[in-house]
Amino acid sequence: MNYIDGFVAAVPTANRDAYREHAAAAAQVFKEHGALKVVECWGDDVPDGKVTSFPMAVQRKADETVVFAWIVWPSKSVRDAGMAKVMADPRLQPDVNPMPFDGKRLIYGGFEVLVEA
Repeated sequence: MNYIDGFVAAVPTANRDAYREHAAAAAQVFKEHGALKVVECWGDDVPDGKVTSFPMAVQRKADETVVFAWIVWPSKSVRDAGMAKVMADPRLQPDVNPMPFDGKRLIYGGFEVLVEA
């Protein structure tokens, strides 16, 4: 069964185009290293919460938008090998493709698929 990496970040709204370019370049690298699919979503209806929420989790500021993304891999072993190659790939080094957001507030994790319908 597939394996999923999930991400949530706060991106300065003014950096939308820069984020799209960054994400498109990264998606190509992920796919070259084994990912099946990369999906990047720009927040459109992401409400503030009282106890917890996406905006609270990433400490979104007034001039930022929440981004939700995921990468589909064929398996965890392919992901582990592919992610090591992605992290070492010179095309994704900060001096070549800098993140247009605060990476310290990026939330990420790997997930086993339980249900896929």
